Amino acid sequence: MLRVSKLASGEPEIFLSVQGEGRTAGTASAFVRLATCNLACSWCDTAYTWDWASYDYDEQVMYMEPEKVASRVEALATTNVVITGGEPLLQQASGLGELACSLAGTGHSIEMETNGTIVPSDQMAGSVARWNVSPKLPSSGNPAGRREVPEALSALSALPNADWKFVITARPDVEEAARMAGRYGVPPGRVLLMPEGITASAVVARSEWVMEEAARRGFRFSSRLHVLLWGAERGR
Repeated sequence: MLRVSKLASGEPEIFLSVQGEGRTAGTASAFVRLATCNLACSWCDTAYTWDWASYDYDEQVMYMEPEKVASRVEALATTNVVITGGEPLLQQASGLGELACSLAGTGHSIEMETNGTIVPSDQMAGSVARWNVSPKLPSSGNPAGRREVPEALSALSALPNADWKFVITARPDVEEAARMAGRYGVPPGRVLLMPEGITASAVVARSEWVMEEAARRGFRFSSRLHVLLWGAERGR
């Protein structure tokens, strides 16, 4: 049984949109937002998936069988599927592996978002077409021992279909991202720098210098198209 984020309408947060970030930005995609997370980022734009001091768990989370989630995804009539959260891999042994295997078996291409703190199972590694790993930097407010798990990051860096996407709030983050990528041997072409922001103005304000830093280091730049279009609106 999967813990899925629930919209105010009572419907699961499973929706059609465009991938707004990373290498496949602009691709029509079905999104599945799972609930719960093992980190607590200060700038998190989906705190309703884990911050139970600020949000009511029963109002924000629903339980669904993997086959029902798959049915919802198939009804959206697109082949690219982005599974996000929260932290999806918390549920890889409680239905996520089954969901990923099922969708991959019906011709879907799965992008898995993860914070890089959990080693993916063999089932997950075999079912996911692209990994969007977003390791957290000190500016996220998470303790070092929680946000950087060497075993997990080493396993993810070994996957040839994994990009590392760093959220950049200020210039010191760029140096931290470069050091972390270097520690795990991630090639520059698989490192993406993305400006933090939940409003279009915030994203635009950081974009120019973040893009310049990415180009200078041989990294990729990622914008946040969904934020530019819809801000922090849920289900978009």
